[in-house]
Order: sequence, then C-alpha cells, then structure tokens
Amino acid sequence: MIEYKSAAFYRSALALCVAAAAVFANLHLMQPLLPELSRQFQLSALTVSWVYTIGTLCLGLSLLVYAALSDAWGRKKLLLITLVGMTLSTLVLSQVSSFQALLFWRAVQGLFLGGLPAIAIAWMGEEYSKPALVSAVGLYISANSLGGISGRLLSGAMADLGHWQWVFYPMTLLGLLSCWLVWRYLPASLQFQRQPFRLKQALSDNLFHLRQPLLLLVYLIGGLNFLVFLNQYTYIAFVLAAAPFSLSSSLIGLLFVTYLTGTVGSALSAKIAARLSAPGAMAAGILIMMLGSVITLGQSLVLIGAGFFISAFGFFLCHSLASSWVSQHALRAKASASALYLVFYYLGASSGTLYLQPFWQAGQWLGVVKGSLLMYGLTLLLCLLLWRLKRQHSATAMPARQH
Repeated sequence: MIEYKSAAFYRSALALCVAAAAVFANLHLMQPLLPELSRQFQLSALTVSWVYTIGTLCLGLSLLVYAALSDAWGRKKLLLITLVGMTLSTLVLSQVSSFQALLFWRAVQGLFLGGLPAIAIAWMGEEYSKPALVSAVGLYISANSLGGISGRLLSGAMADLGHWQWVFYPMTLLGLLSCWLVWRYLPASLQFQRQPFRLKQALSDNLFHLRQPLLLLVYLIGGLNFLVFLNQYTYIAFVLAAAPFSLSSSLIGLLFVTYLTGTVGSALSAKIAARLSAPGAMAAGILIMMLGSVITLGQSLVLIGAGFFISAFGFFLCHSLASSWVSQHALRAKASASALYLVFYYLGASSGTLYLQPFWQAGQWLGVVKGSLLMYGLTLLLCLLLWRLKRQHSATAMPARQH
C-alpha cells in the first residue's frame, strides 16, 4: 500500500489532482460563455445552454460504463485512454466553426470526461493506506472544485481578450500535462484484481440499489439539488450580461468564486451531521440554499454574490453528506452504488435548464428563483422522508441486535 507522505503518495496525488483539474475545468468552462455564444450564434438561452448541458449529460451516462470497464481492463489503462480522448477532443473544439459541430464535439468530450470520476476514487481505495486515502480524497475533491472555478475564470478572460475558442488551447496543454503525469507518476495497480465484465451482474447491482429506499431517496436529493444549483449559474449569467449590469464574460466568470464556500460546507458537514443527524443536516443545507436563492432577488451585485456564496455552502454541505451516505448504506457493490449516485447527480445537472426554462420565460430571474424554491421544497420533503425511514430502519434493527 502507498503510505501517507511517501514519495509515491506525493507523485500519484499530484498526477490525479492535475488530471482532476483538467477534467473539471473542461467540463465547466462553457458556462460563463453562454451569453457570448447566444449573441454569436443568434440562439435562445435554452438552445445555447445545450453546449454546457451535453457535456454533463454524456459524462453522467458514461460513468456506469467506465466503472464496469475499469474492473475488467484495469484502472490506469482506462484512465489514460479517457484522458487522451479528452485532450484530443479539446483540441478539435478549438477549430469548430458551427454550433452543430460545437455540440457534437462537446458530447464526445463529455464521454471522455467521465473516465476520471468513475476511476479515481476506486484506484485510491485500492492502492493507498487508510491515512493516505483520507488525505488524497480531500486533495482530489479540492482539485475538482479548483478546476471548475479556474476553467470558468479562464474562459471568461479569453473571451474578453479575443475569441472564446482561445480557451481550448491552454486546456489542451493542461490535458497533455495530465496525460504525462498519470503515465509517468501513477503507479501500476498492485492491489487491483481483474474481474470479467458481466453486463447482467452490473444491471442486477444497479437495480438492487434502486430498490433500496435509503439509497433511492439520496440519489433523488443529490440529483434534484444539483439540477437547480448548477443551472442557477447558467441563468444568472444572462442576467449579469444584460442591462443594467452589462458585465463582460470575465466578470461573469468571477461569480463562480462563490464555489469556495462549498469547501467550508464540505469540511463542516460531519460536525453538523453529528448534531442534527445526516438527513437533518441535508435538510439544513437545503434551507440554506433556499435562503441564498431569495437573497439573489436583491437588485445589486453584492446581494447576488452573497446569495450565491450562501447557496454554495448549503449545496456542498448536502452533497458531501449524500455522497458519504451512499457508501455507508449500500448493502453490496459499493462502487456501483456510488457511481449510480453520480449518474443521478450529472443527469440532474443536464436537465436543469429544461426545468427552469419555463420559469425563466414567465418571470426572468424571479421566475427562476420561484422554480428553484419549488424544487428545493421537494428535496426538503425527501430529506424528511429519509429521516423517518432511517428511524424506522434503526428501530427494527435494534431488537435484532439485542436478540
């Protein structure tokens, strides 16, 4: 096992963190560009949002395939294949000239982006000692967040400098760096045990997870929360690009710095859950998101920014607890249970614009906030149902343990 603070730990953690930054920067870099793309291609907000949505959709769908394939092919081999595919598709995106070509290659890129999220945690769980695993997962999640923020900031800055496609050049270089680091510094798996790919078993495991109420409710909570949270950023970008704010792409990109409070929410999640219980802490996170959404209705940049800072704290508080809940309550095939959570998570992200679009058409940002509160109200009810089912489950399990 790779021990904490060893040379192998630092080299492998660096490789995985750079790869994570590259993947999530590529995934999210289109979001601040949507108003610019809407003007350039003369398309509606809903239509142009598909260049962002298609990436998250294809990533989510690919997770189930990669999780099973990595068991059969090996972790590092498949990770390298997907990183190379990501890098090549990113380079092609720098040359597209039509909206249709942009959509197609974003879909291709999204399919390759799913490799790292499906494989990284499984590799770390097999190769790191327990102290090393805890530290490495924390670094990896931080790299996810920083990659998403930096990709958005860079794309906004590139758009203001000259052309939105310029952002794909540094992203290609970052992709090449991630490929080299993984090839050079990620050790060959020593603890990995190859398992033949069995489609029937994979489907059986996923159906089993979906029949577990304690898992299905959390899948829905995570997916529906991300459906609203992520796509609020999409619609607020159009608000900030229009009068009276008329912000440039780079200034719109700065809004995504609000994700940083999510790091605090994730770090405090375990302590809050210890006081409120995990379902109670998830419900608290949703109430915080509702508060943040309402604050964004203030007609000033300060209140909009404050609202998103608050919402990010609540979202990542809930998301981190939901992620750990799945691994703790999966009765078998924990890896596929966690992968299924991510499928719901990214399918929610990719369907959010479709859900919020009618509210946007009816009332612009006020309508989006109303639609957000409606969905958050639903996930709050799901948290209360989860709390009740957990209590019932614990009550029925207690006599069995005593017996």
